[in-house]
Amino acid sequence: MEKSEHHTRRYFCQRLAIATGVVGHWGVASVSALRAADRPAQSTPDAVLEKLLKGNQRFVEGRLIHPRRGPKDFAAAASGQAPLAVIMACADSRVAPELVFDQGIGDLFVVRIAGNIVSGAGPTVKGSIEYAVAELGARLIMVLGHTGCGACKAAIEHIESNDALPGAIGELINPIRPIVRMVAGQPGNKLTNVINANVKEGVKRLKGLEPILSKLVNSGELKVVGGTYQLSTGSVELLG
Repeated sequence: MEKSEHHTRRYFCQRLAIATGVVGHWGVASVSALRAADRPAQSTPDAVLEKLLKGNQRFVEGRLIHPRRGPKDFAAAASGQAPLAVIMACADSRVAPELVFDQGIGDLFVVRIAGNIVSGAGPTVKGSIEYAVAELGARLIMVLGHTGCGACKAAIEHIESNDALPGAIGELINPIRPIVRMVAGQPGNKLTNVINANVKEGVKRLKGLEPILSKLVNSGELKVVGGTYQLSTGSVELLG
């Protein structure tokens, strides 16, 4: 890692420790693990977002550069990681954030669960996101929904039919049910409305998540955004 990037990362972790009262393993000490990361420095959350959107534009236009995906890149990243962004995405097989944003090994910290659920997803999901921010220095979080989301569709269908889903599937979509009710009666496509509202609810939850994320969002050192991936075109459209 270049000297300037190391200083930027150290400053970020110091600010995090001050903001949250977290020291030691969750503070400045974590910077030592980042020195092996080999990528250009990104100084602001907006710069990271711009990088992702430019990568998505390359993806849409078929101009992929496939950065840092060779054997030497994996070897270089083996001793540490410093991802630019956290992508909270759906587990759908058609949604692959590294491809969608044309990013390479070590660029994205990806958390995936059916329905890209944040609220009600429990500590494993929220804790994973907090870890990427607190320990690894990620500056941007994107909650990424997609068109035709099966989890959102199931929530709509099984509320309307008032039937039960097998196994743990019912529990999986339970956090989406209030969103279905919230957008009921809104104009437009019902599924699209639920997908977009589900993303926005995830963004809202992460922005206010204490003690780590909310303070960094308020200070401007972290940005949380929402978007939907259009399966038919490959384009990511930001929401709000």
